[in-house]
Amino acid sequence: MWEERFATPDYVFGTDPAAALRDHADWLVQGQKALAVADGEGRNSVFMAECGLSVTAADYAPSGLRKAKTLAESRGVEVDFVQADLLADWPSEWAGAFDLVAGIFIQFTGPDARTAMFERMAASLRPGGVLFLHGYRPEQLAYGTGGPRAVENLYTEDMLRAAFPGWQVELCRAYDRDIREGAGHAGMSALIDFIARKPE
Repeated sequence: MWEERFATPDYVFGTDPAAALRDHADWLVQGQKALAVADGEGRNSVFMAECGLSVTAADYAPSGLRKAKTLAESRGVEVDFVQADLLADWPSEWAGAFDLVAGIFIQFTGPDARTAMFERMAASLRPGGVLFLHGYRPEQLAYGTGGPRAVENLYTEDMLRAAFPGWQVELCRAYDRDIREGAGHAGMSALIDFIARKPE
């Protein structure tokens, strides 16, 4: 599905980063190593690289990665783009390798696969590293302005807190916002931001 969706000259979600990533740019520390999970056409990983991070970005769709590389070149930054099916093949060398792991609008999985992905994201963080999640809440179904149509794929505050027991939750915020991120995200949206620190 994503390969087909990204196989267009246009950037489906635009070339600017998610508004939430810009909101919380204080967490993007120059010189740190970051992983952008399922980063599609590269808008978020490129922004992190522009902030001075050493960024690895992974996605399944070659068409998205081609556009991501073009975007990085046009912005004059380097990103290590990796083509991988992260539901099946999570690179072992990522274990404990990153200071920051970001998953922005990665709600293409149901609860079982999501649990496995969250576990792999957590394992990829060094102790004390920061997890950044941003996505849609169940109320998004009424807006219909982007995201999955399966309510079980959407985030709630309680679900995210429960997924990372023992972590220091720095931010867990539900809010509505009118976002304009390409044709893929356009209109009033029910959003949630979650930032948590892995135990030392």
